[in-house]
Amino acid sequence: MGVRSAPEIWEAALGELQLQVSKSNYRTWLGKTVGLTYQDNQFIVGVPNTFVAEYLDKNQRSLIEKTLIGLTRGDTRVTFQVNGWHHDTVESYTGRDDIASAIPASVPRFNPKYTFNSFVVGSSNRMAYAAAQGVAESPGHSYNPLFIYGGPGLGKTHLLQAAGQAAVTGHTQVLYVSAEQFTNEFITAIQHRKTEEFRNKYRSVGMLLIDDIHFISGKEQTEESFFHTFNDLHNANRQIVITSDRPPQAMPLLSERLRSRFEWGLITDIQPPDFETRLAILRTRAEQDGPAIAPQVLEFIAQQAHQNVRELEGCLNRVTAYARLVRAEPTLELAAEALQDIAAKHPEKTPLTADLVIDAVAIDFKITLEDIKSRKRDKETALARQVAMYLLREETDCSLAQIGKEFGRDHSTVMHACGKIAADIEASACLRRKIGDIKKTLHPHPTNGN
Repeated sequence: MGVRSAPEIWEAALGELQLQVSKSNYRTWLGKTVGLTYQDNQFIVGVPNTFVAEYLDKNQRSLIEKTLIGLTRGDTRVTFQVNGWHHDTVESYTGRDDIASAIPASVPRFNPKYTFNSFVVGSSNRMAYAAAQGVAESPGHSYNPLFIYGGPGLGKTHLLQAAGQAAVTGHTQVLYVSAEQFTNEFITAIQHRKTEEFRNKYRSVGMLLIDDIHFISGKEQTEESFFHTFNDLHNANRQIVITSDRPPQAMPLLSERLRSRFEWGLITDIQPPDFETRLAILRTRAEQDGPAIAPQVLEFIAQQAHQNVRELEGCLNRVTAYARLVRAEPTLELAAEALQDIAAKHPEKTPLTADLVIDAVAIDFKITLEDIKSRKRDKETALARQVAMYLLREETDCSLAQIGKEFGRDHSTVMHACGKIAADIEASACLRRKIGDIKKTLHPHPTNGN
C-alpha cells in the first residue's frame, strides 16, 4: 500500500491496542503517545517521558510490533522516543513523590472531552448521569458520597470528570485522583515525613473525586488514611464522588466501617449500553471526530461491539483510521474488513430472543408462560413480569414498544417496570441474586476477561 503517514498508522494501531489492554493501562502508557516516523520498517513512537518509554519497551513491545506488522504488512520494529510532548501530565504515568506532591489541589487535570454535554445518556446510565449532575450543581448537599460502579469502559471516569469540571466552573475547589495515586502519595508522605501536607491537600477541598476506589481494598494503612479523610470532608459537607468496578458489598477485603460510609449516600451502577445507546454514542463520536459515516456502517459497528463504550469507540477508531490508511470511504465492506480479525477473536454469541428470556424468567419463578403474559396481578406474577421486561431491555435489542407487545402492554408500562426493577436491585440483595441466576441460564458460557 506504499509509505503512509506515521501518525495515521499509529492512530490505527491505537484503535486496536485499545481493545487489547485494560482502560488503566491504555490511559497510563498509550494514551499520550504519537506516531513520529516510519521508514525502512522502523517505526518511532513518541512518548512523553522516559518512564513510559521504559515500560512500553519492556512490557508491550511484542504486542505493539505485532499490531504494527498487521497494519503495515512489513517486518516492522518499534522504537520509543521521548519527544517532549505533554510533559505537564507526567504525574499520571509515575506516581513518584517528587512529581505527585507538586500537583496543586486547585488545578485538577481533566480530559476536556469528558463533559456532561459529550456523555450519551441511555437506559443503562441514566440514573448515574442524573446523580453526577446533581452533585456537580450542589456539592455536598444532594448525595454524599456518590458511589458509581460498573464494568470497565462504561463511562464511570467520564462522569467523574464531568462532575468535577462542572463543579470547577461553579468555583468549587476540586481534587481528582485515582485510588492508586492516593495510595502512592500516602506512602510517599510517610516515607518523607510529609503526612501533614498530605492531610492538608486532601482535606481542604470542596469536592474529592476518587477513581477506582477498589484499588485500596485490603491496604490497611491506606484505608485508615482514607477513612479519616472521608470523615473530615463529609462532616464539613464537602462532596465525595467515588467510582469502582464493583459495589461496596462486593469488596470482601474492605473494612466494614469504610464500606458502611460508602453506603451513606447514593450507590448507582452503569450497565453495558443497549443497541440504541451504542448507536447514539457512535453517531455522537462520528460527528465530533471527522467526516460523515453512513448510518448502516454505524449500525454494523454497534452490532459488533457489545461489551462497553471503550470497545465501541475502539472499533469506530479502527474503521475510520483504516479508511484513511487505504484512502477510501468508510463503507460497510471496508468496516467489515477492518473489524474482521476482531470478530474472529470475539465470535458473536447466539442472539437472545424474547421467547428465550421470558421462558427463563417463568421457569425461575415457577409460573407458566400464560400467567406471565396474562393480566394476573398477584405479587409473584407481577414481579416475574417486571423482571422479564427488565431483562428483555437489558439483554436484547428489543425496543420498549416491542417488549410491551410481548405482554400486551404499552411502552410506558415497560419503562415503569424497568425503572422499578433497577431501583429494587439496589435495595434487595435477594432480587440481585435472582436476576443474576437468570442471567447465568441465559449465558451459560460467559466470556473471559474484561
